[in-house]
Amino acid sequence: MKFIDEATIKVYAGDGGNGVATFRREKYEPMGGPSGGDGGRGGSIYAIADRNINTLVDYRYTRTFRAQRGENGRGAECYGAKGEDMILRVPVGTVISDKATGHMIVDLAEHGQKVLLAKGGNNGLGNVHFKSSINRAPRQCTKGEPGEEFELYMELKVLADVGLLGMPNAGKSTFIRSVSAAKPKVADYPFTTLHPNLGVVRVDANRSFVIADVPGLIEGAAEGAGLGHQFLRHLSRTSLLLHLVDIAPFDEATDPVAEAKAIVNELKKYDEELYNKPRWLVLNKIDMVQDAKQAVADFVKAYGWEGRVFAISAISGIGCKELTYAIMEHLEEARVAAHAASENNHEQVIITQ
Repeated sequence: MKFIDEATIKVYAGDGGNGVATFRREKYEPMGGPSGGDGGRGGSIYAIADRNINTLVDYRYTRTFRAQRGENGRGAECYGAKGEDMILRVPVGTVISDKATGHMIVDLAEHGQKVLLAKGGNNGLGNVHFKSSINRAPRQCTKGEPGEEFELYMELKVLADVGLLGMPNAGKSTFIRSVSAAKPKVADYPFTTLHPNLGVVRVDANRSFVIADVPGLIEGAAEGAGLGHQFLRHLSRTSLLLHLVDIAPFDEATDPVAEAKAIVNELKKYDEELYNKPRWLVLNKIDMVQDAKQAVADFVKAYGWEGRVFAISAISGIGCKELTYAIMEHLEEARVAAHAASENNHEQVIITQ
């Protein structure tokens, strides 16, 4: 698969360089005294979010990263050079956790965001630091400290405003092709989508949102069946889920209502928080039924759905424009509400202080 969205790596920060114990040996300085320099500090390892990178493929095959060790000190009070830091560039949306504890270290959600993963070891001290009035010829020095080392788990969660949810062949890829410039593979067999696809939906010149298409779910996905469960993490950042349902399946034995309920059940098993996100029902392939209005009413009644419902045809574009405008309006209202809540919390903090 071309899309790599998780990796486990080991990072080793550089050890600090050792200090040395030396003495000045010059012709006219018979009592030259200590001159051992300090070692250099070990290089650290950082991760930085880069919007020009799309996957974690670089970390799937190269799993070990070592920063440079600090140089040892030298005589004549020469200090060792600091070890060079190492920068690991990852896609925006990468979550990095400690493999041993499962503790999340950072969520790199913004371009240019930088975090320290492993700190380089402190440098050792030369004997110049140990001279005193009662110890004029110190022979002690210290070794550099070892750098930190960790095993890290890296997980990419794509940044999208809207996520598409549905069975294989529900028309998700066709829909994203219809409303955006993204061109995911479309075919008449299941699991044509093998990795997430992102599309930018431009409502007008100044308003747009990002939509994510992930591989379709099947019953048992929460236990590992199919492909979709591997990519449900990519829906966790979305503000809205669109549940696409094929209202006119080719197989007459297929029950769209039962499939829709199965998908929602898998979502709840996987993540309660994801299940509780705002979710709209989108009935696709409406152009394939004779009485569209009645078909929608029958489905909603059988399903017991009380939320927002849209009827579209992704392949012909029927209803797609109205749906994208409704999504844009919902996202704008959500952003205004979030901003107001943030301002309110800020005022409360000021009053409390």
